[in-house]
Amino acid sequence: QLQLVESGGGLVQPGGSLRLSCAASGFTLDYYVIGWFRQAPGKEREGVSCISTSGGRTNYAGSVKGRFTISRDSAKNTVYLQIDSLKPEDTAVYYCAAGRARANCLYSVTPGSLMDYWGKGTLVTVSS
Repeated sequence: QLQLVESGGGLVQPGGSLRLSCAASGFTLDYYVIGWFRQAPGKEREGVSCISTSGGRTNYAGSVKGRFTISRDSAKNTVYLQIDSLKPEDTAVYYCAAGRARANCLYSVTPGSLMDYWGKGTLVTVSS
């Protein structure tokens, strides 16, 4: 069974950091473009970052550039999203997704519509 599981969310104060993990089972993440998306209450889903299959190309939404870092660990079949300098507006459920045939991460964050597999999300709450 192909599955993505996110973890690492929680409650953090403004200015704090979190590292989100996206672990795969049933397939190898190295062959997929991986994207991180988030959805805040009452808002549409937003793509925040993606990483190419080789890991050599990454892209970020303007709202998170310079604060978020996406990376791969092939040995652990896991993709991470390091989130620093958290702001209250970063509060959202964060999802990872994997795309193969249609997805790329060449010039911008891959649209969610091009992704094939999704995790169930992890909640990040930024509040003092």
